[in-house]
Amino acid sequence: MRRFVVIGHRAITSGDFKLDDLAGGTGRLDVLLRCINSAFFLSHDIRRDAEITLILQGAPNPPKSIRLVGSELKYLNPDERSTAALVRNALIQKVAFEERSSPGIYISNRKYRDVLTSIPEGGQIVYLKEDGQDVRDFDFDEDVTFVLGDDQDLTPEEEEALLAYNPRVISLGPRSYHADHCITIVNNELDRRVPLRI
Repeated sequence: MRRFVVIGHRAITSGDFKLDDLAGGTGRLDVLLRCINSAFFLSHDIRRDAEITLILQGAPNPPKSIRLVGSELKYLNPDERSTAALVRNALIQKVAFEERSSPGIYISNRKYRDVLTSIPEGGQIVYLKEDGQDVRDFDFDEDVTFVLGDDQDLTPEEEEALLAYNPRVISLGPRSYHADHCITIVNNELDRRVPLRI
């Protein structure tokens, strides 16, 4: 299983947004939508062995966590607008605990630290950071979770919380990449190393 945890530092935590203004009026929710697409989409298929958790920390009701599970997903299409509609439907839900808003999509009020705590024991945790070990020199486990920020780096407090889990710190290359591109690169690296399951 490959998991991704992405922190949306300003991402809106209400379903009250327009699908025509995803980059401007949603606290860069558009970055997270692209991360969803990068986590799952293949040509003519989606990855069933992938999962992504988005931690939305913007106004008006932070935090909100949205977890998407590839093996259960339905109705996910590659365009940002329809993905935003699924996320908006999740945010409209009133939840006390994690609730399913549609097949494969779960909404909760979990904080960043709660999400870290929920990573399965024994699984490898990887912190994607520019000054880490080169990804080409690193061996991934079959069960691995990648943690990264949106268009902003993790804050010192977020980084400190993550480092308590002794993650491997990995760099994807000599340049800074968009969060969704990081996920695409990681998926490609894993695809090259893990035998294809049909």
